[in-house]
Amino acid sequence: MNPNNYALILAGGSGTRFWPLSRNSKPKQLINFHGNGSMLCQAITRLQGIIPNERILILTNALQLEEVRAQACDIPRENIIAEPARRDTAPAVALGIGIIAKRNPKANMIIVPSDSLILNDEAFQSLADEALALASRDEALITIGIKPNWACPSYGYIERGEKHADTSLKYNCSEVLRFCEKPSSELAAQYIEQGNFTWNAGIFIWNVEHVSQQLAIHSPELANFIECIAQSSHLPSFIEEEFPKLTPISIDFALMEKAPRVLNFEANFDWDDVGSWISLGKYLNYDENNNASNSSTSILDASGNIAYSAQGKRIALLGVDDLIVVDTGDSILVAHKDRADDIKKIVDGLPSELC
Repeated sequence: MNPNNYALILAGGSGTRFWPLSRNSKPKQLINFHGNGSMLCQAITRLQGIIPNERILILTNALQLEEVRAQACDIPRENIIAEPARRDTAPAVALGIGIIAKRNPKANMIIVPSDSLILNDEAFQSLADEALALASRDEALITIGIKPNWACPSYGYIERGEKHADTSLKYNCSEVLRFCEKPSSELAAQYIEQGNFTWNAGIFIWNVEHVSQQLAIHSPELANFIECIAQSSHLPSFIEEEFPKLTPISIDFALMEKAPRVLNFEANFDWDDVGSWISLGKYLNYDENNNASNSSTSILDASGNIAYSAQGKRIALLGVDDLIVVDTGDSILVAHKDRADDIKKIVDGLPSELC
């Protein structure tokens, strides 16, 4: 393993899209949906093939800190940091850059979200290893994109240009022409037909010295914050006082869309954002009528439903189609699939103890 390689796992986020199973204190990335560990635990395991635990940092928030510590018990306690306020991805990334640069000014780092499903760890590790090696010798910011398999309007897209000049690279790496915000379904279909777009998976790789130089040009506020981390004598107090003052902005807007040279590796592994109960349904057990469930069900004249019991209760479905039914013991959700994206709206009106 390269001793200059570090990882930053972003593990904040709210618990609305998978309510009632997810809560603010235990959102999607901390839930063990399939019995093989939470997405956070899977992300840590996936990185261990290329980066040891002592060089893995996790950023979360105060509500989720104790659960993250419990699940990431092999990560050094000082490597798990709670953001004192929600400030979007750019301040979070800057905090990670500053901490890593303070430890090792020559570091290369990979940033990964904790709430994505990747089904082939070895393929991820091989590609990430090559991207980190490239970041150490090429003054570019690097992304990993996913080859689209349908015209999804919920993802950002990356338009790819010329292939990288280094013919020794094993994986498909191209110059980035532009970042595209979430498109309409029609525009997404045009992107796919054009053939040179990837989904933006929110995975970034770079050398900390180079990215700090780019931030100094395009986001001086974040660059100054990183410099102050290096000078701080008591990091927890500094973070508590200064982090909430940062302007909320995404890393795409703050840096990636402005940087003069960005590269994009096309992933060779399966990836899924698993952004709703509908997308999770793909990984449950199906019957001949397209009903998906994680536990025992009794079904009569019902089709296209998703049934999930956190406690393994039997769920009976009679004469209903295209519903989401979730039981967690203290709450039950019944929603039509067409309203899956509105679940977060109903959470706004719930008692605080159920959020």
